[in-house]
Order: sequence, then structure tokens, then C-alpha cells
Amino acid sequence: MNEFLNSYNVLKGTLLRTLIYTMGHFIIAAACVVYFTGASFVDGITDAIVEPILNGVWYFILDRLWVTSKG
Repeated sequence: MNEFLNSYNVLKGTLLRTLIYTMGHFIIAAACVVYFTGASFVDGITDAIVEPILNGVWYFILDRLWVTSKG
């Protein structure tokens, strides 16, 4: 438990900035979808959350295929 608390204390600033950046990304991406497509805000925020998750899954699959093909 002490190791966890030490890690948290070292990383708490980074974790907070990451959370703020991520929330900003969601809002900016949703606003772009709404502005450029005329979609509702709910549709925009759904895209802003789902699309990066799908990109992350795609990257993981691509990376695994890349590493596997290299031998």
C-alpha cells in the first residue's frame, strides 16, 4: 500500500493534467462534430469518446500483428 501511495504522490500532478487534457479533448472533439456535421451534442460527445477507444484497440491489434510478423 505504501508503494501505491508513493507512486500516487509522485504522479498526481501528471494524472490531474492528463484528466484535464482528456476532458478538453472530448469537449473539443464533440464541438467539432456538432459544428461540422450538425449532429446533436450527445452524438458529438459519443463520437468523441468512442472514436479514441476504437483507435486504441486498432493500434493494439496493428502493433501485435507487427510484432508477430517480425518474428
